[in-house]
Amino acid sequence: MTWRATVLTIFPELFPGPLGTSLAGKALAAGIWSCEAVDIREFGEGRHRSVDDTPAGGGPGMVMRADVLARAVDSVAKPSDSRPKLLMSPRGKPLEQARVRALAAGEGVIVLAARFEGVDERLIEARALEEVSIGDYVLSGGEIAAYALIDACVRLLPGVMGKEASGAEESFEAGLLEYPQFTRPQEFEGRPIPEVLLSGDHKRIRAWRQAEAERLTRERRPDLWARRKGDGPKSE
Repeated sequence: MTWRATVLTIFPELFPGPLGTSLAGKALAAGIWSCEAVDIREFGEGRHRSVDDTPAGGGPGMVMRADVLARAVDSVAKPSDSRPKLLMSPRGKPLEQARVRALAAGEGVIVLAARFEGVDERLIEARALEEVSIGDYVLSGGEIAAYALIDACVRLLPGVMGKEASGAEESFEAGLLEYPQFTRPQEFEGRPIPEVLLSGDHKRIRAWRQAEAERLTRERRPDLWARRKGDGPKSE
């Protein structure tokens, strides 16, 4: 079954963009997944295909219209389509690896890449959009966030990564950041590869990697460490 990604955007020419290169691009060419970009302006109002209007109550910027977006969403989200409908938004729930795994295990995603000041709240409620954030910062639009979400999913699809174990020891897979990685040359600017990694003792190597993953997580992501130790909020 082909994993299907449909992106609703006013810049359909941006897709597949970087998703058409490297692992994701090879998987796209092989038919493991598909990428459809739908131009929201095709559903716009009037001669100029307007998709936005001034915010009710006043304020800066423009807001994307509920009626226009509803027509765009309904054009792809048919009753038989079980894919989740996602809205990339800085106020959404943070995207975590557990959610990525769940999305990758499904049939695909429908992603709304909004622009301007945001989306009319009534559209979000009426079409049951799931708001998703890739970080606590604001982008010019949702397209870059959509790239990140789709890429994170595609790389987990069967047949995309070279080895089945490739993703098993990455950051977040076990609630920890990934341990440090090294390769040739054996010494770089006076910095050698840790001796344990050259020992051939796989038990010692596993123990070292586990300890380093725990150290980095404690130092850099105390929130993840607290969650792992049972002191923080649990991931869904």
